[in-house]
Amino acid sequence: MKSTSKLWIAFSLVIVVSFAVLLYYGIDLYHKAPPVPAQVKTTDGRVLFTGQDIKDGQNVWQSIGGQEIGTVWGHGSYVAPDWTADWLHRESSFMLDKLSQQQFGSPYDKILPDQQVQLQKQLQTAIRKNTYDETSGDITISPLRATAIEAVSRHYTGLFTNDPALASLRNAYAIPENTVKDAARMQQLNAFYFWAAWACVTNRPGSNVTYTQNWPPDEIIGNKPTNSLILWTGFSVIVLLAGIGILVFYHATSREEPADPSQLPQKDPLLSITATPSMKATLKYFWIVTILIVVQIIMGIVTAHYGVEGNGFYGLSIANLLPYTVSRTWHVQLGIFWIATSWLATGLYMAPAVSGHEPKYQKLGVNFLFIALLIIVGGSIAGEWLGIMQKLGLIGNFWFGHQGYEYVDLGRFWQIFLFIGLWLWLLLMYRALAPALRKRTVDRNLLILFLIASTAIALFYGAGLMWGRQTNLALAEYWRWWVVHLWVEGFFEVFATVVSAFLFVRMGLLQVRSATLNVIFSTIIFLAGGILGTFHHLYFSGTPTAVLALGATFSALEVVPLVLIGFEAYHNYKLSKSAEWVKAYKWPIYCFISVAFWNFLGAGIFGFVINPPIALYYMQGLNTTPVHGHAALFGVYGMLGIGLMLFVLKGLYSRYVWKDRLIGFAFWSINIGLLLMVTLSLLPVGVLQTMASVDHGMWYARSAEFMQQPLLQFFRWLRVIGDTVFALGAIALAVFVIGLRTGLSVDKSRIDIS
Repeated sequence: MKSTSKLWIAFSLVIVVSFAVLLYYGIDLYHKAPPVPAQVKTTDGRVLFTGQDIKDGQNVWQSIGGQEIGTVWGHGSYVAPDWTADWLHRESSFMLDKLSQQQFGSPYDKILPDQQVQLQKQLQTAIRKNTYDETSGDITISPLRATAIEAVSRHYTGLFTNDPALASLRNAYAIPENTVKDAARMQQLNAFYFWAAWACVTNRPGSNVTYTQNWPPDEIIGNKPTNSLILWTGFSVIVLLAGIGILVFYHATSREEPADPSQLPQKDPLLSITATPSMKATLKYFWIVTILIVVQIIMGIVTAHYGVEGNGFYGLSIANLLPYTVSRTWHVQLGIFWIATSWLATGLYMAPAVSGHEPKYQKLGVNFLFIALLIIVGGSIAGEWLGIMQKLGLIGNFWFGHQGYEYVDLGRFWQIFLFIGLWLWLLLMYRALAPALRKRTVDRNLLILFLIASTAIALFYGAGLMWGRQTNLALAEYWRWWVVHLWVEGFFEVFATVVSAFLFVRMGLLQVRSATLNVIFSTIIFLAGGILGTFHHLYFSGTPTAVLALGATFSALEVVPLVLIGFEAYHNYKLSKSAEWVKAYKWPIYCFISVAFWNFLGAGIFGFVINPPIALYYMQGLNTTPVHGHAALFGVYGMLGIGLMLFVLKGLYSRYVWKDRLIGFAFWSINIGLLLMVTLSLLPVGVLQTMASVDHGMWYARSAEFMQQPLLQFFRWLRVIGDTVFALGAIALAVFVIGLRTGLSVDKSRIDIS
């Protein structure tokens, strides 16, 4: 195997080069993002919107839930439409009808096919031409298009307020009456939706491709896949196959012989660790983790049910108090909170355990951070409710309410508060690890990587502070994915890998040198694709073609290390059987095995299915995305969080033997329920939507006309099966954790002295 020094050089090169490229194209995006005009006016001088209307409209959109109420540019939630695709279809349909009446004296759907093609070409010539004037900063449109915009605006105004004629459509979209309560705000919201749709149909200067790479698919307006989409899809497959071949060859030539069972410890080495006051203080973190898991799942059940019953929940009218946008926001946000809390608490527990050093006032710091996290969770979810209920001004909503960006919905004040909390956590970690870092022990490289991952967790959440209240949406999306992809999907993965290796090393099941080399190598492979793989989220978010090429190439590399997941799962399973005392860690290790399974299925298969450009072109914003999201976020990161929690709880309750029945039921119910949820409901709906998107366009695949069909409703109702099994498992997990304290989950007659 490569020496440690060579691996560190490779690690440094991957980090430096990848972030240099990421930042270079970020700067490029600042110059090439879809421009927000000074005015939108007609050729005869009438002003429809101002640039400030569009910027304020973006804030109105954020205040009503933003990406939690339908999607824009394909990013967000899945019950309401994609507003950009919906707006474009309504606008173009209106214009085609007017043109048809003028030229043929009949509605568009009544004329001959060749006449329809003729009108489509006229329409495309008119709306795809870029009329943005860099000198004046104005967008100029025809009076006909202005009339179409006004017609769509009237429809949206009725939809988001209280037009009785649109009551059934509001219900299908799970949008309560008077979601927008102010006429001025509604006008601004329409301005923002127009601008976001304009970027989807307007060619970049000097190009025949729109700002969003011709997304969303809709042949009537000329939005078809570009040659680049097809070219880079093919190249991504080649890169994937080449990467798999190289990695399999490396693994085959560097594979080590399994450990000799006779050389393994005969007793549990972790039993010799005495929990320090700060280590014991982490227990309350896991109580909160357990509570948040249950609340998150309740919010998920409510959110899923809105998809079949609109604004009702089994006949109860709760949308005026708990609308879909609130329940989904909390469902997503609480998932991030409990997973992060579990991992942070594991770090606080592990740091003194690894170093054998309890710094002065460490327990006070752990308790202070716990209180801060409680305030952040409680304050942010309250602020999100106030924002969506339109009880805050646009500035107040930005700071304390709902920012409207999925996964980073919390207001800016709460973001800053959390950012400071993460640096406090890093300080606590460093204080405990410092003595071990100063020693030239064999596990020093693991400790360094552990500290690097911890620093990255604190540092990269700061990317969420890089956009302002009225930052161009394309730029806000760029920085948002720094948080979601690099923070949630990147360095947390490295952190978890290092923590897992530490646990097995401390248990004597892995040799320090081999664990160190494997962890550094795995980190290099993962980050080589993972950092620039961020771009695959930005194909259609106002970015230039180079982003598409890089995203396609490097997101394929993200899948490469997952081909060896089977070896990892088998290895962990063998470890669980390696010695009699290891059986006490059966369920934490089984959680790691389940992480390997979901990494392969959720992150690997379901991820790669939607990541190639041509696939995502038709699938972005469909239920194929939550297939990947649920299987990867909960299956990988959630099960890892549960596994780490169980490892720590085993350490804190190490003297008693756990009862298997309750935790076993919880483990299998959670995993089987998640699989049923994905395969019985989300996946079939996503596949049917993809077919509709290919045949008719994104607007149709997301429309109430399509989604309210009996077959689609049947598959949505099937989710009840998986959700129920999953929820029962979560409740069993909560009861088990509580039972560790009450004695329900342990056999007090059997003391673990192994």
